[in-house]
Amino acid sequence: MAAVRLVHSPREAALLAAPLRQRLLEALEEPGSATTLARKLGIARQLAAYHVRQLEQHGYVELVREEQRRGCTERIVRRTAQYLVASPHVLAPGIDPRNVEDKFSSGYLIALASRMAQEVGEAQAAAEKSGKRVPTLSTDFEIRLRSAAEREAFAEELLATLARLAAMYHDETHPEGRTYRVVVGAHPIRSRRRKS
Repeated sequence: MAAVRLVHSPREAALLAAPLRQRLLEALEEPGSATTLARKLGIARQLAAYHVRQLEQHGYVELVREEQRRGCTERIVRRTAQYLVASPHVLAPGIDPRNVEDKFSSGYLIALASRMAQEVGEAQAAAEKSGKRVPTLSTDFEIRLRSAAEREAFAEELLATLARLAAMYHDETHPEGRTYRVVVGAHPIRSRRRKS
């Protein structure tokens, strides 16, 4: 099972938007049949089978094995990806970071995140077809800054450090080199109440 699959088209997004299909995919965290899914979700087996076939036709569910039960063949299926992520092109016109003038806006950060989801999703799909992994690097942490002045100082030092590292390691001409996109973003998060 792939970790993430990118949903590319509005038609696929519409297929997946049906609440019952979402529940079926969630229930298929472990392989199951239309019968076991119907029982788990409290729906008719025929209804479960219909929606499973639709998901299978579009590649969101795959056959694991077939089992003979009471004179009929029961198809055991599983979902093909653990998580689904919508491509920024699902909702036209999509957001392109080059078209956002304010590079310090939340819109620009969202555009960068959308482009990253698109590019990494496409790279992952290509890598899986060739039996490889996508070499990535990521980190995520929270920092609490005391003031706007500290936020600015932190941002300036972070950007200066990144510029120094990029200048040190960037090689435009090496024949075996590979280009990476580095995205750094920070955004405020809603405060959580501390447990007493």
